[in-house]
Amino acid sequence: MVTELRAPADTRRVSAAVAAAGVSSFALLYAPQPVLPQLATAFRLDPGSASLAIGVATTALALAVLPLAALSEFVDRRKIIVCSVVASAVLGLLLPLAPSYPVLLVMRALQGVAIAGFPGVAAAYLADLVGAARLPAAVGAMIAGNSVGGMLGRLGAGFAADPLGWQGALLVVAAVSLACALYAAATLPAAASGAPAHRDPVRVRLGGRLLVPYTVGLLGMGSFVAIYNAAGFRLTAPPIGLAPAVASLVFLAYATGAASSAAAGRLVDRLGRAPALMAALATTVAGAALTLPDALPVVAAGFAVLTAGFFAAHAVASAWVAAEAPPRARGRAAGVYLLCYYLGSGAGGTIGSTVYGHAGWTWLVALTAGWLLLALLAVLFSRRRRH
Repeated sequence: MVTELRAPADTRRVSAAVAAAGVSSFALLYAPQPVLPQLATAFRLDPGSASLAIGVATTALALAVLPLAALSEFVDRRKIIVCSVVASAVLGLLLPLAPSYPVLLVMRALQGVAIAGFPGVAAAYLADLVGAARLPAAVGAMIAGNSVGGMLGRLGAGFAADPLGWQGALLVVAAVSLACALYAAATLPAAASGAPAHRDPVRVRLGGRLLVPYTVGLLGMGSFVAIYNAAGFRLTAPPIGLAPAVASLVFLAYATGAASSAAAGRLVDRLGRAPALMAALATTVAGAALTLPDALPVVAAGFAVLTAGFFAAHAVASAWVAAEAPPRARGRAAGVYLLCYYLGSGAGGTIGSTVYGHAGWTWLVALTAGWLLLALLAVLFSRRRRH
């Protein structure tokens, strides 16, 4: 029998533990992003090849997330989360020892598989524990933790890279992530009492109302990672020409993502799910457009707006999947969403970096804005069909 938490205090404790797991997972996943220029220099790579340090991990995560989500229908979800965060942190400690770039990519792929257990299971785990009424807020807190983790991992690696090199930078992030993983392991409650109950297979349809958040995950994440993968190259090159540590301050924009994802539940309550999602996607497009000028204050504002819009969209889409999926298939529905989400990250991030390397920032923004507008049109078309 599933244990559902009713007290708000209990919900807050669960949200804090899941947020810590998110900090650990996403700090590790994106820690190489601010040191991509250093990796390119160390291993003599172009921007597209260097971005594979992100792309292979997110693609491996995408391929692993659906099997792990399906497994969570039969195995205690808490155990999967704990194994995921601890194993990925241990791999993070080993990553700086990679003797060559191909070995580093293999280790990043393994780390992506390890990380997959957390995002593939967390939304369904929260749905089991907190109930439908508190689910949007709990998912928003989880995604806020994810965005804080992404910000801390990137900032930590960016600032540590100058004195410690890329190896030391990744080691610092892994150590902090391990501490967060151990906290989550110690505080996450079990989602079920006794042995896991067998759950009958339930078919998850890719069509219908779930197709909309799947599309948003694919195109939204592809756009977001494409822009951030190229950010370090653009900010450290003329005419902006920042030092690498200063350029890493762009990841402070993730603070706006933490705030917007935590507030996404209130936005849905006020506007409705589809209008809230369209507003978030439109905000993301506006933020991307603001990064076009070479004026640093405008670029910084653009990243803040872009990040706030994207994480609000991600929070709304994630809660949409968890709420619409049949209870016995939440794990697999979340897995399909995350499959789309991280395939978008891997493919979109690599394509975007390649476009930037060959055609420049303006063409990268045009490409990603097109992807985001397609996602917005998918939401709009779905809404019109229901009316």
